Amino acid sequence: MVILICGASHTGKTNLAQQLLEKYGYPYFSIDHLKMGLIRSGYTNLTPENDSELTNYMWPIIREIIKTVIENRQNLIVEGYYIPFDWEKDFEKEYLDYIRYYCLIMSERYIVNHFSDIKKYANAVENRLNDDWCTIENVLEDNARILELAEKYGVNKVFIDDVYEIDIDL
Repeated sequence: MVILICGASHTGKTNLAQQLLEKYGYPYFSIDHLKMGLIRSGYTNLTPENDSELTNYMWPIIREIIKTVIENRQNLIVEGYYIPFDWEKDFEKEYLDYIRYYCLIMSERYIVNHFSDIKKYANAVENRLNDDWCTIENVLEDNARILELAEKYGVNKVFIDDVYEIDIDL
């Protein structure tokens, strides 16, 4: 089984992947690691700020990794921002039967009431070297945009509204 975890920045994608690793023993792959490897190695001139271009650049690689995992009857959690909302179109039914997708989205109310927690837990699993861009305005805007896209594409949403509590059973 392959679990895809997408969502806005700071919604806890990596933390959820770590929790699922501990609960189910499924390893996880952070797309951010691939992104930084490609950028640092010089395989691309894109920068971490080129979100849509990075998605287009990395998705064919990630898609084929997912297919390989399924063909080998392995389990993997793939987490990151760079999963397109129309991801399903790239897989035949025999693959789709083995993929679960979750898009994490924080409500405006949650962000306003818990912004200090969002900042506090930003380094829960990974060390963010520079998080200065993470302002309440940016987090509100990013989550509103992700919610709009999630609704447009009809993807499976995990809506964080009152308390941050995500329990995914596989």
